[in-house]
Amino acid sequence: MKLPRDKREFALFLIIISLISVNVIAPAISFCEAGLSADTYFGALAIMPAVWAAVVAVVLLTHRPAEWLARKTVRERDGFRAAIAKNTACTVLLISIAMTVIGAWIAMGSVDPGAIEAFPYRWPRNFAIALCVELFLAQPVARMAVERLHLRRDARAGAA
Repeated sequence: MKLPRDKREFALFLIIISLISVNVIAPAISFCEAGLSADTYFGALAIMPAVWAAVVAVVLLTHRPAEWLARKTVRERDGFRAAIAKNTACTVLLISIAMTVIGAWIAMGSVDPGAIEAFPYRWPRNFAIALCVELFLAQPVARMAVERLHLRRDARAGAA
């Protein structure tokens, strides 16, 4: 009930997760980089559309490799929540690797090798922030939305 059943539901799921993630993760990382201030927030806000487009592209590119990686870690005895947590961790791992560099390039407004040089220092923090946001906010909200959609659709199908 909590997982997308088709491509349209996957698109809805992706939109919900990506909008929540970009609106929370981008400012959080910006605050870590430049300090907690209104200027930092508005600077992050200005680049969020480009970051959101990059996140969606990276999610679509890493979706299958993340599923493959998750299948390697999820065991038959794992419950739904454990399987979802492992899947989320695999997805966030791959996305955060790419977005640590791409997000820095978007923020700088240029492709700068400094983003790659700073990767070992920035990625662990970015991964931790993204994983927490995904596990405790974005994924639960998106799963709740999909579950409600399924309940409504199933109720309509039962009434027909």
